[in-house]
Amino acid sequence: MLVTMKELLHEALQSQKAVGGFNVGNMEMVAGAIRAAETMDTPVILQIAEKRLQASPLNLMAPMMVQAAKDAKVKVAVHLDHGLSVEVIKQALDFGFSSVMFDGSEYSLKENIERTKEIKALAGQYGASLEAELGAVGGNEGNGEKAVSYTNPEDAELYFKEVGMDALAVAIGNAHGHYTSVPQLRFDVLEEIHKRVPVPLVLHGGSGISFEEFRKTIQHGIRKINIATASFDALTEADKEYLEKNPDGNYFGLSASGVQGVFENVKKHIYVFNNEKSLKEL
Repeated sequence: MLVTMKELLHEALQSQKAVGGFNVGNMEMVAGAIRAAETMDTPVILQIAEKRLQASPLNLMAPMMVQAAKDAKVKVAVHLDHGLSVEVIKQALDFGFSSVMFDGSEYSLKENIERTKEIKALAGQYGASLEAELGAVGGNEGNGEKAVSYTNPEDAELYFKEVGMDALAVAIGNAHGHYTSVPQLRFDVLEEIHKRVPVPLVLHGGSGISFEEFRKTIQHGIRKINIATASFDALTEADKEYLEKNPDGNYFGLSASGVQGVFENVKKHIYVFNNEKSLKEL
């Protein structure tokens, strides 16, 4: 069932959970994520980042993602991750995405506010939810390495008052891609933002953060956690293993292995985000 991100985040708030925002890049990733959500009877967010569209064109991915959400036995939001341009954001909305993110982290606070207001008005025309970002999440989101720029709680409060987004992505020491060392998350910063900003908070760069740390971020107001690199890695490793065991394997076996790899990774993270299972069970 296709729903908005706002609806899922509201439900997560009521149950003290976080919703997984799972990035996808092909049919196998979509199928694996949906299968995991249905197996766990848990809503999820299917998403794709603008910077990844060169490898996974929106005109091919969007119809598949939207239809998968509509056909799913659980609630699924379809989300444009790290939208950078009005043109691509509008394309996603035209394809039926129920949620978009505007990443104005490279602009000044004033310009970020003005640009985000424009995207909010656009998303509102489609009844779609809006995620925005303040501060710069580190790592690689397809556009080179970026240093962490921590979200200023006072700026976050002003940003929300001026824009009124449905969710706010924050930078607290998290980073995209593979972590080169154990991330040092600033829970003091997160807690202060949580006190000042009355909307669900989003954690990007989830791949590589420990399950214990995930649980702690949820306790401090995080209601959406993005997982991308871990799923891409899971698909790649599953395919490698399949080919090692089946050197004469075929496309159909390879495709099935990729689906299974993503399925297992998404299911594992749903366990954690649901706050229902002991970590020792994973």
